Amino acid sequence: MAELLSVIAFAAFAFFCARRLLRYLHIFQQDEYDASRFLPWLANTASFDKRVSAALVLFGIMTYITKDVALGLAETGLIAALFAVAGLREADPRKAAKKKLVLTHRAKRIFALSFGLCLLVGLGAAIMGGSFKWLAAVQLIPFLLVVGNFLLKPVETNIQNGFRTAAEARLRQVAPKTIGITGSFGKTSVKHILGHVLQMNTNALYTPGSVNTVMGISRIINERLADNCKYFIVEMGAYGIGSIKRLCNFTPPDHGILTSIGEAHYERFKDLETVAEAKFKLAEAVAQRKGIMVIDETVLDRAYARKFVEADRKSFIVVGDSTASDIQILSNEQNRDGLVVKIKHGDSNYELFAPLFGIHHGRNMALAYALASSLGIASDRIVAALRSTPQIVHRLEVKSHPSGATYVDDAFNANTDGIINGIDLLAKLQKEGGRRILVTPGVAELGTRHDEVHDMLGAKAARDTEVTIAVKPERIPTFVQGFRNAGTDAELLTFETFNEAQAWINQNLSSNDAILIANDLPDLLEREFPT
Repeated sequence: MAELLSVIAFAAFAFFCARRLLRYLHIFQQDEYDASRFLPWLANTASFDKRVSAALVLFGIMTYITKDVALGLAETGLIAALFAVAGLREADPRKAAKKKLVLTHRAKRIFALSFGLCLLVGLGAAIMGGSFKWLAAVQLIPFLLVVGNFLLKPVETNIQNGFRTAAEARLRQVAPKTIGITGSFGKTSVKHILGHVLQMNTNALYTPGSVNTVMGISRIINERLADNCKYFIVEMGAYGIGSIKRLCNFTPPDHGILTSIGEAHYERFKDLETVAEAKFKLAEAVAQRKGIMVIDETVLDRAYARKFVEADRKSFIVVGDSTASDIQILSNEQNRDGLVVKIKHGDSNYELFAPLFGIHHGRNMALAYALASSLGIASDRIVAALRSTPQIVHRLEVKSHPSGATYVDDAFNANTDGIINGIDLLAKLQKEGGRRILVTPGVAELGTRHDEVHDMLGAKAARDTEVTIAVKPERIPTFVQGFRNAGTDAELLTFETFNEAQAWINQNLSSNDAILIANDLPDLLEREFPT
């Protein structure tokens, strides 16, 4: 009987472990399989198992005190039932998540090996018996996920090298002109705008969405790069010092765009001069191929950037408001139909229109114009192409809510300027008698600037909205404080999750309102991890 109960307990543990491991894998995937980020998250959020562990401790104490053999058998039965019930209660991150777990080939490999390690530990607990052995098995689950990933590192390196080698060979074979785009913010939007302009005039490919890593870019090259592709646009994300250089070595850029140097991912770089140095690895790579580098004028606020540009001024096209810019932005206006941007290019003036929303997209349009023009595309053709630019998904994307309200989806925004511009946009979109409503969890990865920036954003929201909803307000206490200190009549609501905020929206939105969803935290930052 004891052996049978142990087998049942082991099977129940395997079921529970598989379900719990998927949830940890979901977070691990969002942390890019980086143990140095996953383990601090585990510690900082105290996302260790609690409920099952508490029950196991209770079972163990009861058995230890009574020293009853029959109770020992009952303990094993209770453990089996506990694992079965707990496993059934575990949410499936492939379905119940904002950004769902994607079981890529790599994720499946990590899961399989980690699950195997967990089963070995579980087998040991079943053989030795006792609640405290099972307690150790439960607590080890997230750590065995990290161990499994570590053990797979040589395999993953080999696989990734294969994908990368194939992509490099394909890129050499097709030999398109490669255009790299980087920046603290705006790079995805500029990529989409420029990609549309080029595709309206020639054969071009650009990486979709926010794909900006070696493996993501490799997949696009291997699967989508056509034989007749003339231009390949690559978004280059900086996840730390050296990221841009690695991407430039992988896809050597003939030309480039640097959109901005700002506070996004500030906690990874610590100061803006370091950000500038990291971003200018793109300019270094472009210079090696004697290409053109387009930069926003604000980039020159950084000493490193100024020195670099001054050393080779003829290789840069500077886009900005001042008369010293090579392409000067004369005006940038938002209306209900889109953006109207007037620029001066040489001795000629041009009016650019695109059905985009958010005043910062005006600069993005000008940057895209500058690069397209440097490639020899006629200005009138660029102007015509911009007029049909599609909205950029989740980046101040204006939609109609079922209530009839104007719904501005800026869920993928991750920067301060984007939120400010989004709030300003509400005044253009609200109808008579309607409210301006902001829903935001704030901005992530601001490092030491977190409190200062959120205090400013809170005050801005108080002045320029009628209703502001702060999601997970304990993350952004200075936002709440800044809002209240502003002393306006605006209403501040707080909710723990976006789903709770969404329920309020569905019940309270009216047809004349304009609502902005400014940023949407990933699951690992917003959601509790019930254990």
